[in-house]
Amino acid sequence: MIDSEVIRAAAVIKSGGIILYPTDTIWGLGCDATNPESVRNIYKIKHRADRKSMLVLVNDISMLEEYLVAVPRLALDIIKRAKKPSTIIFPGARNLADKLVAPDGSIGIRLTSDPFCKKLIKTTGLPIVSTSANITGEKSPATFHKIHTSIREQVDYMVKWRQDDITPGIPSAIIKLERDGTITTLRP
Repeated sequence: MIDSEVIRAAAVIKSGGIILYPTDTIWGLGCDATNPESVRNIYKIKHRADRKSMLVLVNDISMLEEYLVAVPRLALDIIKRAKKPSTIIFPGARNLADKLVAPDGSIGIRLTSDPFCKKLIKTTGLPIVSTSANITGEKSPATFHKIHTSIREQVDYMVKWRQDDITPGIPSAIIKLERDGTITTLRP
């Protein structure tokens, strides 16, 4: 089932659509992170302010390098040592939809370990937006069944993989990496 769901979700993403999908943390809204129109649509669904950036999932270091001016060695150490899914906010974003990038040029990227997400990214060849499947300001849904109907009605495809999983998802750690090498943990 995972492979057929990857194929369906990949087709939606490549056509500019929005998916509702399971990640290595919580259920998320996703799209092609390089497509400005798709990214704008996620902002509309979430009622999210334009200035609030969203994170991106990639599946390996070479893909990470495509979307950053430079990958600091320190980031590779953080990724290697992480005990849980960790999103790193990097300086120097590039090749992504402008709306995703923070005003200071930074972008949150997570190297996913989730089998579904890895296959989806490999199949599309694209970085995928990953933002919680909720209206901005509301609690992130811990399982698929806690996702509000208004969110479900606005996506182009709801991935069936893991919809019945009742294990509550936990958001990733968020670490900000500055150009000078300073590290700030924003969410442990």
